[in-house]
Amino acid sequence: MAADWTNMLYYGDNLDVLRRHVADETVDLVYLDPPFNSNATYNVLFAERNGSQAAAQIKAFEDTWRWDQAAAEAYQETVEAGGQVSQAMQAFRTFLGENDMMAYLAMMAPRLAELRRVLKPTGSIYLHCDPTASAHLRLLMDAVFGPDGFLNEIAWERFNFHADSKRWGRLHDVLLMYAKVPGKHTFLTQRRSYGEKYIASHFKADADGRLYRLDNALAAGQGPPRVFFGKTLEPKPGTHWRWSQENIDRLTAEGRIKLTKSGWPTAKRYLDEMPGHSIGDVWVDIPEINSQARERLGYPTQKPEALLERIIKASSNKGDIVLDPFCGCGTTIAVAQRLKRRWIGIDITHLAIGLMKHRLRDAFGERLVYRTIGEPTSLPDAATLAADDPYQFQWWALGQVGARPVEQKKGSDKGIDGRLYFHDEGEGGKTKQVILSVKAGHTSVAHVRDLRGVLDREGAEIGVLITMQEATRPMRTEAAGAGFYASPWGTRHPRLQIMTVAELLGGKAIDMPPIRQVTKTFKKAPRAKGKEAKPAPLPFGQEDRSGGA
Repeated sequence: MAADWTNMLYYGDNLDVLRRHVADETVDLVYLDPPFNSNATYNVLFAERNGSQAAAQIKAFEDTWRWDQAAAEAYQETVEAGGQVSQAMQAFRTFLGENDMMAYLAMMAPRLAELRRVLKPTGSIYLHCDPTASAHLRLLMDAVFGPDGFLNEIAWERFNFHADSKRWGRLHDVLLMYAKVPGKHTFLTQRRSYGEKYIASHFKADADGRLYRLDNALAAGQGPPRVFFGKTLEPKPGTHWRWSQENIDRLTAEGRIKLTKSGWPTAKRYLDEMPGHSIGDVWVDIPEINSQARERLGYPTQKPEALLERIIKASSNKGDIVLDPFCGCGTTIAVAQRLKRRWIGIDITHLAIGLMKHRLRDAFGERLVYRTIGEPTSLPDAATLAADDPYQFQWWALGQVGARPVEQKKGSDKGIDGRLYFHDEGEGGKTKQVILSVKAGHTSVAHVRDLRGVLDREGAEIGVLITMQEATRPMRTEAAGAGFYASPWGTRHPRLQIMTVAELLGGKAIDMPPIRQVTKTFKKAPRAKGKEAKPAPLPFGQEDRSGGA
């Protein structure tokens, strides 16, 4: 990988992308949140923007982790590679048998091995998981990185949980932190400000109103006696005085050394000079994203930016490279960009890639430089994608025009593959829509007539047919017969439009009121302003359990 590479967004299987595109020891930090839910279908939920309370569900991918031929092949490849990981996988197979958990581990093992390969010696990895799989993943991570590579098991308390009458409510996730080379890894202690309750109980005001507390002048270890107020004092056994005699004299002159009633010295520490609580391995100050949060985009596994900010700031420096191989809606790369890190994001659905592009554009504008690898760049590429995976082709095509896919259930789309919502009468005006139909195969005038019928049935303002083939003259004649949509701005736009994939690749846009000004299709990500995401205050009455002072 060249030293001057730009930020990279990859579409594809992360195992293939890592092997083909990411060189050895080039990454400073890895964060991954691999999906695991043995009987789930993962859906991306986008809140409707037309005023209703319903939600459109888009099937992003079905559960990957099932014991099938692919899982068996992944297992065999790992076993035949030998070493500790091979031994661990064979032990798992003996213990677990052939089930979904075994499939999950079989798919994760080669990916974790590749992630270790791409990490620099100073790099570290955070694996985010729920308690269902954390114990198994801990053993697998020990095999990949070595037991000495283990640094922390972080418990993130999400606050929100569903009560269970048969067991304690589960309200935390687990983050497993490992180092590529223990002791060489980057780590910058993170702190957070003291709470009001802590300040009230531990500090008092000086004559000038400045808050302070008195701290022990001793620390563990051995050291010589020191002179305090003309008296030589030996430190207590197993301790030493914190400062040199020179500093003791200076602090005494400044009024910072005080004697207790028994004549023992203490040190005056001012609140405005103290960095705050050192954060430990139990994180209780970062809640889940609530339904009203500005950063919420509707992606079901979206993590709060404050969580990723803490990880990135602790385990990387500005200019470092951050990698997320399951990047979903792009929280990791958005935070890395805001914190002036370079990044690599990988996802296996064009739906997620499209969502990330929207997020990056909304947050950082058009000037953000990054490259997207794996998307179609030619008609043969698009044709191959359409043949391999029609849903992915639909999501890619809709993403080119900024549209949102509708729920993908066979026979339920009613002739609609995607929608665009917009307002052109001001915020208080009616929500209007563009409906889209995507056709990868043969198209004819019948498809145009069908879309015209859907356009009238839905009461939509504009309909667009996206097709691999060039439109015939009858198709264009039929489209022209639908007339025009006249916007309140005095502009006219064809009600029925035909766009070819070649035109999409050439950058052609839908003929409609200016999309950047009127779109309501996706929830807009907040504009990045370079400010750090602040952890939320603790709920009233909750004790601080994130570490000592």
